[in-house]
Amino acid sequence: MLPLDDFKQVVSQVRHTHLGERICFFQYQGKGYWLKQAEHLQGAMRLVKDNPYVSIQKEIHLLTQLNAQGAAVPMLMDSGADYLVLEDAGKTLKQWLTSHETTQDQLQIILNDASRALAKLHTMSLAHGRPALRDISWQAGDVKFIDFEANQAKQSLCMQQIRDLLIYIHSLYRYLGPQSQMIFEAIAEYRRHGGDAIWQQAKAFVASWQWLYYFARPFRHVGGKDLKPIYWVLWHFRQAPKWV
Repeated sequence: MLPLDDFKQVVSQVRHTHLGERICFFQYQGKGYWLKQAEHLQGAMRLVKDNPYVSIQKEIHLLTQLNAQGAAVPMLMDSGADYLVLEDAGKTLKQWLTSHETTQDQLQIILNDASRALAKLHTMSLAHGRPALRDISWQAGDVKFIDFEANQAKQSLCMQQIRDLLIYIHSLYRYLGPQSQMIFEAIAEYRRHGGDAIWQQAKAFVASWQWLYYFARPFRHVGGKDLKPIYWVLWHFRQAPKWV
């Protein structure tokens, strides 16, 4: 446990040193932390963006709730009217994927861990909102979800979780390309650990969009980073076994 007064003093010094910076990393007693400060808006941006102080308070409230529920999110270490501090959760899945030091076997383990963590999140009646690989971290088997979307009340929980799964699969194909076996194994882990009902409902939802399959097919290798994975997401639900 960190000495609270000492830690707050360090945070105060970091805030003073990085005045005006949106996000910065610092270390204390051998561990890493992230300071996130309210954005300083200027000019017309004040009219088109949400109040940054209200936004950061919403994020603090959400993180406090998620920490209390035992959700897989970074620990909120300190907060104030215009800032918050999170414990570092390691490299993101995108960083692991793009690192030349990550072997295929290691990558499969990381993806399987992330898929199980997403399934667990969903079994807790929670949804992330945008679980792309840049928003999921992995460190020694421990998975954390970053940047939860706070405003999802317009959709049912089921639709939020279906959206989570589709964004996750889309992100896998975006960065891995058509390496279907690795992705199939990762998604099978999600299904085996409590996510199969959502997978089945996602498959039913995607069925109404399968007309896009033939339209997207010519772009499966040459389209942009967002377009190419659309084909592979549709292909995934056509090819994946109904049961695992």
